Amino acid sequence: MSEKFLDFLLTRRSIRRFEDKEVLLDLLVKAVDVARFAPSAHNNQPWEFIIVTDKDKLEALSTMYRWARPLKRAKACIAIVTDPELSPRTHLIDGANATMYIWLALHALGLGAVWINALENEEMEKLLKIPENKTLLAILAIGWPAEKPEPRPRKKLEEVAYLEEYGRKLK
Repeated sequence: MSEKFLDFLLTRRSIRRFEDKEVLLDLLVKAVDVARFAPSAHNNQPWEFIIVTDKDKLEALSTMYRWARPLKRAKACIAIVTDPELSPRTHLIDGANATMYIWLALHALGLGAVWINALENEEMEKLLKIPENKTLLAILAIGWPAEKPEPRPRKKLEEVAYLEEYGRKLK
């Protein structure tokens, strides 16, 4: 395995500050296209995506949830919507996989993003006109990075990984 791919994964950061520079729709569509290839249980693909570039809509979304403020400075966002009827037990997990694929695709394209939890946010659902039988899972605030955050502390591998059974340390 090439170390450069591992380095790519380890350099992804949550970006909350963005340059005042437009993001081309083609790049956003490319990231969504990559997300179609995310794994899902039984290949149900219970996801849909809403690309938002309208400044007024981004600003309105930014006020609907305390942690949504990065949307105010973002040049775009992608909302990830899942279908509980299509995958009753796994739609949230499948949607999270698709969200990560978009996030990694954006990183590969040089863009920055941060995951905004949108679960159970009725205001956001209403603004984005999401049908009642669908679930708004997440919104990625997107733009050209205006920051380069250092990695956040992580637990030691020995604290989170076991061998053969829970609690049996690797060493």
